[in-house]
Amino acid sequence: MTAGRVISALMWAYVLAVLLFILAPIFTSFVISFNSDRFPTLPLGGFTLQWYQAIWDDPTLAPAIRNTILVGISVSVISTLLGFTAAYADYRYRFMGKSLYLALALLPPTIPVIILGLAMLIFLSRIGLFGQIHSVIISHVVICLPFAMALIRLRLSQMDPNLEAAAWNLGAGEWRAIREIILPFTMPAILSALFITMAVSFDEYAVAWFVSGFSETLPVRILSSLQGQVSPRINAIGSLVFTVSIVLVIVAQCLLLLRLPSKAGQAFAPADGSDGK
Repeated sequence: MTAGRVISALMWAYVLAVLLFILAPIFTSFVISFNSDRFPTLPLGGFTLQWYQAIWDDPTLAPAIRNTILVGISVSVISTLLGFTAAYADYRYRFMGKSLYLALALLPPTIPVIILGLAMLIFLSRIGLFGQIHSVIISHVVICLPFAMALIRLRLSQMDPNLEAAAWNLGAGEWRAIREIILPFTMPAILSALFITMAVSFDEYAVAWFVSGFSETLPVRILSSLQGQVSPRINAIGSLVFTVSIVLVIVAQCLLLLRLPSKAGQAFAPADGSDGK
């Protein structure tokens, strides 16, 4: 075996070891969620779905799930809309302080969530918006907007800037150029941003814990349950939350890799289907 193959095998072994280290706790939680014993012991007891049934029968979880879904959908739509406008402003215009604008727009994910949650608590309390469901929506939009902006900004950077200028020269107004050129080209990134921001909002609990009051989301409800007693239902809830989150991320990644044909590309394509040569 050559030295190159040895190095390649070692690198693959290292990657697999890292993945195993990261995924082992999650896999363990999945297995324990089907364990009939109340406490995780070896050997495991029989197979059961009673902990998932207990989730369904728990009256305190239904409002938390509804709040989580409402917040996730609202945050994804608002964050993606604002992220698109912010990314388009960066793509199209040159203005004084643009570097500062980008730094501030992309800043929230770099701030520790405890500090951000405390700041949102103080701010929302001052303006009378603390402890309601829209408090969580506002806070999560602040966190999720940079993710949407970054995805759409990356997509716009791959676009030929002359396409929009050509549309203007051919008589299209700015709004029509955005509707028929910018939006079709960025649609994969827009759809991806919708799912990514929903996944981020779905998982976030630290800021929501500060500002939610009695309008608890599911992660906050889980945290409250852990403060009382460790129930096997936590493993079942965690398994469901992880499944939903990973599905959202995978869908977002698949959408981001799409190459949807834009109306601009169709307009410049030869009518007879040839390559133009």
